Amino acid sequence: MRKNYVLDSNVLLHDPRALFRFEDNDVIIPIYVIEEIDQFKREGSERGRNAREISRLLDELRDHGGSLSSGVRLETGGQLRVAVPTITPVLPSAIDKHAMDQAILQTAFNVRDQDPEHKTIFVTMDTNLRIRADALGMAAETYENMRAQPDRVESGITELAVDSSDLTEFFRDGRLQLSVDGLIANRALLLRDKANSTHTALARYDAGKKAAVALHGSREGILGLRPRNKEQSFALDLLLDESVKMVTLVGKAGTGKTLLALAAGIKKTVEEGVYTRMLVSRPIMPLGRDIGYLPGDIDEKLNPWMQPIFDNLEFLFSNGARRGPRPYSELMKNGQIQVEPLTYIRGRSLPQQFMIVDEAQNLTPHEVKTIITRSGDGTKIVLTGDPDQIDNPYVDSASNGLSVAADRFRGEKLAGHIQLTKGERSELAETASNLL
Repeated sequence: MRKNYVLDSNVLLHDPRALFRFEDNDVIIPIYVIEEIDQFKREGSERGRNAREISRLLDELRDHGGSLSSGVRLETGGQLRVAVPTITPVLPSAIDKHAMDQAILQTAFNVRDQDPEHKTIFVTMDTNLRIRADALGMAAETYENMRAQPDRVESGITELAVDSSDLTEFFRDGRLQLSVDGLIANRALLLRDKANSTHTALARYDAGKKAAVALHGSREGILGLRPRNKEQSFALDLLLDESVKMVTLVGKAGTGKTLLALAAGIKKTVEEGVYTRMLVSRPIMPLGRDIGYLPGDIDEKLNPWMQPIFDNLEFLFSNGARRGPRPYSELMKNGQIQVEPLTYIRGRSLPQQFMIVDEAQNLTPHEVKTIITRSGDGTKIVLTGDPDQIDNPYVDSASNGLSVAADRFRGEKLAGHIQLTKGERSELAETASNLL
């Protein structure tokens, strides 16, 4: 049965193509949403670009389909119209009755009252607004199209019980043929002996060979670093495999995501020359209150935002981690290592590079798409982050770019995913991460 979907502003600012995501149902945009979106059209940010795209889409539909007030036909079979409520906002509230959220929600009730034969659903990514709508008797949903499925973005590890002879074969040949249903490409495997549960082996599933294959660099480590747990071993294996073009590493603070990615990038770029440059970037997103404009040139302005990257590089090139002839500052001068914000990524083409995007949980799915589509021939992209530590108010643990990328690339032969769970930074950091 046809339904009416009333969209909030944040849905369209998150995905302008949301207009076409509701199959053959009717899509209603409150007039107040148009007014609110208009406030962002001059921004140079992703939100500003989305605001301008929404305006263009609506204008094109108006040109080709007629009046938006009476409704225009969508290619999905449904109808789109801009709704103006017949009454002013009167919903019960202790705050300003003319607030924008109040007016948008009032429009949803007005649509429901005018069309009682069809179910009306209010779609918003604002949790509090969904709660208010539900409390007032309106069916409310979040926008699901660009959200990750929680049960699909998990550890990335499968445990398999095998015979002792199979483990012996694996250790001897470095591979073991498997006939197990449900395994996806580049799945991390923990092979456990049926007769002796303490007898295990770490492997990765090669979908082309239909076999469990031995990991890269899990024993000797790289740049003086050795994996401290099985998740780090799996992550390092994906990072060192040149056939895996995209890797997503998810985990809480201190699990080694960024450090392992940087170590693998340096090895493949500086030592082996597989890539021409290691490009490290992260979104400009402050924790807590921003301190305003910073003095100095571009490098001085960016230094506070990029300091976590420099800290990790300093550790890797210290005497305890790597006995190399050149400090990382010299490698940055000659262009083998480049650290820059994501602001300048649009429009570029990045061939033969090892690219690390740190704190990717603060990016929208569209921003992650923009980054990945910049990759040229031979480029490898590593996305790291923690979906439980999001500073971007416009995404959550399911709608952020890191989670969506891990979900959408699941099972692709050129992609791999691992969730790191154990903190290895220090005993204090691990305790704080678990208790606070």
